[in-house]
Amino acid sequence: MATDILGYKGKRVVVMGCFSGTGEAAARALVDLGAEVHGADVKPSPVDLASFTEIDLKSPEAIAAGIASIGGKVDAVFNVSGLPQTFPGEDVVTVNFLGIRAWTEGWIPNLNPGASIVSVSSLAGMGYLARQPLLREFMGITDFAKARQWYTDRADELGDPYTLSKELINTWTQISAPALIARDIRINCTMPSPIDTPMLGEFRKIAGDAVLGAFAKAKGRYSTPEEQALPLILLNSDAARFISGVCLPVDAGLAGGLATGVLNIQQMIAEASAA
Repeated sequence: MATDILGYKGKRVVVMGCFSGTGEAAARALVDLGAEVHGADVKPSPVDLASFTEIDLKSPEAIAAGIASIGGKVDAVFNVSGLPQTFPGEDVVTVNFLGIRAWTEGWIPNLNPGASIVSVSSLAGMGYLARQPLLREFMGITDFAKARQWYTDRADELGDPYTLSKELINTWTQISAPALIARDIRINCTMPSPIDTPMLGEFRKIAGDAVLGAFAKAKGRYSTPEEQALPLILLNSDAARFISGVCLPVDAGLAGGLATGVLNIQQMIAEASAA
């Protein structure tokens, strides 16, 4: 068996969302693994990258220009950008899904055989299978302006925009997998529990301490950016070359406990409130 089982040495990868948090941690680890890392975000990254391109995921023109600026063939795409619910709902859905999808699909013609794509979703998107007709309808709209209007017209029905955006990422990942694997391209996503990054404070404004505390109960703490970055690196590596279409919880067992009834989220929230 090869000693470099992840296989990143000499590979050319792009990381969308490398300014801070999980994206920064992923970019830093990829550099250490010998990859040629090209980053993109709305703010420059502190990581020593091969290149950095400023891209606003709300703008399809900026996305296309950014892809052209980086150029060349790519072996792996990492999608780590996202907005919390403290931003306008239209922007949350645009950045977290429409922009990520446009960025990723813009790279597909330039992906080498055996390439892979991974996106950060969220445990907030776990209910995606129950809303497939609605999610598929939205996914059928590729024009940003029309998609934003579709969301605005149904905002009350759709509920939390962050949850919606992550349900869309999960659905898009799984329905894209069969067609992409036929082209020797894999696509997966992770569903993290809350991460100890600056964005956690934004989630706290919406969810409150009790809810976030419940999600941290399993390990007695939140996950770190590195603990979320490494599964992304694994999924896009040679070690995962037969894995595609997976929405992987990275949550210290929380999703499994909830799905099987071993854990009760309402009880956990009540206990966190009383602590």
